[in-house]
Amino acid sequence: MTDLPPPAPPAAPQDSWDPAGPQSPIETNRFPCEQCGADYRFDPKEGRLICGHCGHGQAVQEAAPQGGALRELDFKAALAARLPEAEMEVTRVSTCPNCAAQVEFSDETHALECPFCATPVVADTGESRHIKPKGVVPFMLAEPAAQKAMANWLGSLWFAPNGLQAYARKGRRMEGIYVPYWTYDAKTKSRYSGARGTTYYVSETVMVDGKAEIRRVAKIRWTPVSGRVSRFFDDVLVLASKSLPKRYTDALEPWDLSHLAPYQPQFLAGFRAEAYAIPLDEGFNEARAHMDRVIERDVRFDIGGDRQRISNIDTALSDVTFKHVLLPVWMAAYKYRGKTYRFVINGQSGRVQGERPYSSWKIAGAVLLGLALLGVAAYFGAQS
Repeated sequence: MTDLPPPAPPAAPQDSWDPAGPQSPIETNRFPCEQCGADYRFDPKEGRLICGHCGHGQAVQEAAPQGGALRELDFKAALAARLPEAEMEVTRVSTCPNCAAQVEFSDETHALECPFCATPVVADTGESRHIKPKGVVPFMLAEPAAQKAMANWLGSLWFAPNGLQAYARKGRRMEGIYVPYWTYDAKTKSRYSGARGTTYYVSETVMVDGKAEIRRVAKIRWTPVSGRVSRFFDDVLVLASKSLPKRYTDALEPWDLSHLAPYQPQFLAGFRAEAYAIPLDEGFNEARAHMDRVIERDVRFDIGGDRQRISNIDTALSDVTFKHVLLPVWMAAYKYRGKTYRFVINGQSGRVQGERPYSSWKIAGAVLLGLALLGVAAYFGAQS
C-alpha cells in the first residue's frame, strides 16, 4: 500500500477569522412571512417554506446548478487561500464547552442550548470566516416521521430503562440540524508490483494411525507481476464535524447525494447548521485513506489468480476538487442518571443510530431468571 503524502499546509487557515481580509456579511437564515411577519420554516413534507403562525407558504427560490451539477472547487487553491471571495462567508460561531460543536448564532441571538448535547452556550464576540456550503440535501423526513423512526428503534432495544420507552412514546421535540461534510473528487493513476499466486495440487503420502495414506495437498505457485490501474473518485464523503461520535454518523450512511441542491439559505429556515470543525486538508487525509483502500482492491483484481501479494503501490493524483455540503440530521438527547445519551436520525432516509443506556435492574432480573431456569432444568434432569 502506498504511503499517504503529507498534506500541503494551508497558507492561511480557512476556518479562522483573518482581520486583514475582506469581510462578508453575516447570514442570519431568518425569513419573515410576507403576510404576518413571523418566521418561515422549511417544511420537509411540503418541500417549501411554511409560516408557523398564519400557515402561509412560499416556494424555495430555485438556483439550478451550472451544467446540471454542483461546481467543484479547486483543492490546491483552497489550501493556498486563493478561493474567490464569493466562496467564503462570515458567521458568528461559538464552541460548545462540552462536546466541542461549532454552534452558529444568528445576529440577534446571544445564548442557546447546544443542539448536540443540550449544554448552554453563550455567543462570544468572535467571527469565523470559512468556506461557504456549496450544496445541501434538504430535510426529506418531517419531525413526526423522525419521532416515529426513533420510537421504533428505541422500542427494539433490549434492557433499556422504562423511562427511555416513555421518552419515545411522548414524542419529545427533536432538533433538526444540518451537519457539515466535505466531498472530494480525484483522478488517480497507480503503478504496482507484486506476485500472482496460482493454486496447484500434489499427492503426498502421510501416516495416519500407523497406516500410509495418499492425500492431495494444495500448493501455491507465485509469479512476479506489475501493472497499472486508474480510477476516478467522485464525491468521497467525509464528516467535517467533531461533535458527534463518528461511528454513529458513519452508520447513518448511505446518503443519496443525487438529491444535493445548490445551497440556499431558505433550506435552513427553522433549522440549525453546524460550522465545519475538520479542516479541508485533514478531511482529505481521510478521503485519501478511503481511496487507497479502493485502489488496493483494484490492484488485487488486476493481479488476478487465486491469491495476490502486493509489494508496492505508487499512486499519482490529479484534478483534486472538493465541495462543502450540508446533510440533514434529526437529533434528540435523553438524560439517564446524570448522563446524556444522544440519538441521530438520517433526515433523508430515517435511519437511526445512537447511544443507549442499560437498566441494571432489567439486566439483574434477566440474570436471575436465567439462573432460575437453569436450576429448574437441572432439577428435572436429575429426576429423569
